[in-house]
Amino acid sequence: MSAFKDKDIKPMLLHEENKPFDDENYLFEMKFDGIRALMYVSSKEIVIKNRKGFIVNDTFPELLEIKKYIKKECIFDGEIVLMQDDKPSFSKLQERALLKNKKRIEYFRNNYPVTFVCFDILYENKDLMNLPLINRKEILSKYDDNDLFVKSRVVDTKGKELFKFIKKNNLEGIVAKLKTSEYIPGIRTKEWIKIKNVHIEDFYICGYKDGEDVISVLLGEKVGKKYRFVSKVVVGKKRKDYELIMSCSECKNYLDTDFEEYKFIKPKYKCTIEFLERTNSNHLRHPVFRGIRTD
Repeated sequence: MSAFKDKDIKPMLLHEENKPFDDENYLFEMKFDGIRALMYVSSKEIVIKNRKGFIVNDTFPELLEIKKYIKKECIFDGEIVLMQDDKPSFSKLQERALLKNKKRIEYFRNNYPVTFVCFDILYENKDLMNLPLINRKEILSKYDDNDLFVKSRVVDTKGKELFKFIKKNNLEGIVAKLKTSEYIPGIRTKEWIKIKNVHIEDFYICGYKDGEDVISVLLGEKVGKKYRFVSKVVVGKKRKDYELIMSCSECKNYLDTDFEEYKFIKPKYKCTIEFLERTNSNHLRHPVFRGIRTD
């Protein structure tokens, strides 16, 4: 059995924590806002699979050129990233990922190219997954960066310092990895930890749709005398906030967007939301409901 021939490895997953830390036993890297991918590549072939195991060669054809730089059979773990204005743009990358038309793919390839940011090597003519991370990084260091393939930069010990840089530049977060960690496919382990640069803001509750165990809540922000829709967020029915929302009388829709099957309420209550970023259309990415403001 060969991991390179089988091409069925599942990416190792990350535990999540809230606060950055310093630790001489860890390496720290920037968390890239992209698409996780495993790349099976040699001078003769290349297969790129996303986290769900789907082959994305046709979606990102520029990455197929990477095989020109690889002489051995290798498996790389990394992130497909699209840079815009010197920052990873997930919204533009997501737009690319959904393309099926070959002419549109070619247009995006020429105007919005992607890069494979590599942070691990799992195979180099033999299985490397049982080696400690620090040794895999040494092997990976032999591969040169180019326009298509870039190694993730590593900070030793000083996670807090790296996180300050991430906050200052409004990037996604950092990843902490135990230097001695082996690569365990498909497993979420505390040996790899992600710390997200989350944003916290308050938004108006403008409506809801009832579900079995949760309700979907419409969020808005006031712009002048109007309310602009920013996101939907899930609220569990076991929370006290649920009862407060359900006690509100129905009224007209105050939002700038209409929604079928939703009941609208007067935007008098604000709630605190944790989220990663705003998209180009001003919507929230990965919103998490933290509670209704009581002050």
